[in-house]
Amino acid sequence: MGTRKAGDKQRVRGSIDTLPSGSLRIRVYAGIDPLTGREHVITKTIPKGPKAQKEAEDERTRIINDINEQRNPKTKATVNQLMDKYLERLDVKRSTRKGYEGYIDNHIRPLIGTEQVGKLDGELIDSFYTILRTCRFHCGGKKILEHRAKGEHDCEKRGCKPHVKCRPLGKSSIRQVHFCLSGALKRAFKWGWIKVNPIGQAEAPKPVKPNPSPPTPEQAAAIVNEAFKDISWGMLIWVAMTTGARRGELCALRLDLLDLDNAVLPINTAIGQDGTETWEEDTKTHQQRRIALDPETVSLLRVYIEHRQSEAAKFGAKLKKNGRVFSSSADHSTWLKPNTVTRRYRRMCKRLGWDMNIHELRHYSATELISAGVDVRTVAGRLGHGGGGATTLRVYSAWVSEADQRAAGNFTTRMPKPPIQVSDTNTVTTTLPSADDAPYQQIFVDLRGAIACGALKPGDPIPTNIELQARYGVKAGTAHRAVSELKAAGLIKVSRGKRAIVLGPDEAPDIADVVSISRKRATK
Repeated sequence: MGTRKAGDKQRVRGSIDTLPSGSLRIRVYAGIDPLTGREHVITKTIPKGPKAQKEAEDERTRIINDINEQRNPKTKATVNQLMDKYLERLDVKRSTRKGYEGYIDNHIRPLIGTEQVGKLDGELIDSFYTILRTCRFHCGGKKILEHRAKGEHDCEKRGCKPHVKCRPLGKSSIRQVHFCLSGALKRAFKWGWIKVNPIGQAEAPKPVKPNPSPPTPEQAAAIVNEAFKDISWGMLIWVAMTTGARRGELCALRLDLLDLDNAVLPINTAIGQDGTETWEEDTKTHQQRRIALDPETVSLLRVYIEHRQSEAAKFGAKLKKNGRVFSSSADHSTWLKPNTVTRRYRRMCKRLGWDMNIHELRHYSATELISAGVDVRTVAGRLGHGGGGATTLRVYSAWVSEADQRAAGNFTTRMPKPPIQVSDTNTVTTTLPSADDAPYQQIFVDLRGAIACGALKPGDPIPTNIELQARYGVKAGTAHRAVSELKAAGLIKVSRGKRAIVLGPDEAPDIADVVSISRKRATK
């Protein structure tokens, strides 16, 4: 491959060919592509013109010099291929990987995925960030449809709507996109795919200024009172406020690791979630920590566990030794889903007239600790922040100066009083009104009674969820939970796509062994 001028004694490296349009195409061999294993040839086209031949010769010389000095890209790999390799070798938590995949699939691939890595430069990357700051749907001023689901779907059923107004991608999301692109290009540079990292030529998105907005003391008191209308939910919110644990960490707490005798709450793992799928994983910063508990929280946790043991006994079950502290199952064998916790908290706050998310309880815990005079390093340890307190100081610096003036008392004196109080003699009092048993329990008792008296015989189908909703005036979730309790008690068989049926005597436990449930109970 090459050209030869008259009188040349040596072969000239590369070639310059004339195209049908009159333009000149330069081709220079640059070695073997490390990704594909094929020949890597650098090409460049010079538009036709009176000086085209000289420009082509000069450009060929420049390309040859870059190759000799190893400044040329080693591959024609695209950004999509780079992202595939990047994700393949990325060693992060599963939930973190899911987040990165979302940013890459939703923004990087659609906009610059087909670009060659070696042709990326600062101008192209800056333009990419500009598009994200203009419209999160990358509309480019065109009329498009905002899809609510990926892949093939019925837009009418999923509520897809026309794109009317452009909304920029959030600043924190743009930063995450930047981190994905920067990390991938850094590896491309290490692998020798490129000789210059173009991310350094672009302007990095500015970091988002932390602006924590914890509930006020008045709001915190209202949240606690509302949450404790259900002792299980109230206890979860109380622990979140006093410990600052993340929602996934709260869902992962285990009964056998809870050390109430020494007033310590160990946090070793967290629950991750993607859609309906959940899994147990390391904490966000891969740190295991032990959080000291105040006496009031210890007393409340003892009462809560006794309450849950009593509830389990009513269904003929026992709490599993290694069960979760917070669970929707009678024996605490399953964990709560983090997204479910988030939605329930939002709905509760909405009833109170506020737009809040559960992460703000971490802000509440941190700001109250700092305001009470606790040093930043200790606060960082409780929250599980890395960097020896640097993150805590950066995010909550507004409260550090205030702590110098307000350092008095201790943390629990600033916490709102829960509606459930435990005296020195372990007597429980409450300011909450007494309430009837939960509706699902009434449904459970009625159906169990029907099975016991023979009104529902072995093999008979039980009423459907829709029938139970209509008969008892409850929501679908309440009817579903009652059926789940019947299944947990071993009285019915549930199969996907079929009606639940009553089990026979040889399959079901003796009905007398299933502890009866009182229709009404009052909390003293």
